[in-house]
Amino acid sequence: MSVGQELPPLEIEITRTLIVAGAIASRDYQDVHHDAELARLKGSPDIFMNILTTNGLVGRYITDHFGPRAVLRKVAIRLGAPNYPGDTMVLTGRVEETDGDTATVRVLGTNGIGRHVTGTVVVTVAVPTATEAGA
Repeated sequence: MSVGQELPPLEIEITRTLIVAGAIASRDYQDVHHDAELARLKGSPDIFMNILTTNGLVGRYITDHFGPRAVLRKVAIRLGAPNYPGDTMVLTGRVEETDGDTATVRVLGTNGIGRHVTGTVVVTVAVPTATEAGA
């Protein structure tokens, strides 16, 4: 981990199943996350992803990159353009700060209509013990 390190982008296909499953898993039963007709009646062109699903995907992006020893310490995100079915969200990240085994990563997620998510994640990557390292 070094300041300025760019994380490789992660493309996530936004499907109806992902949106609905994420809402159900996070117990968010708002109709705009599962009922296209009601979402349209409320002014949205379709169902859209909830913030808890986005938060989980941001966490996955960081832990996938830093590995099984990564521990999320803080995730602070802000939503922008909605994630609608049929689009692709691309997550990118950059290490902004380090302190020993802890890094602060700036994360950006974009889709076809703009910035879906911006935020920062603080992650600690534990160093393997001598036993775990095979010593």
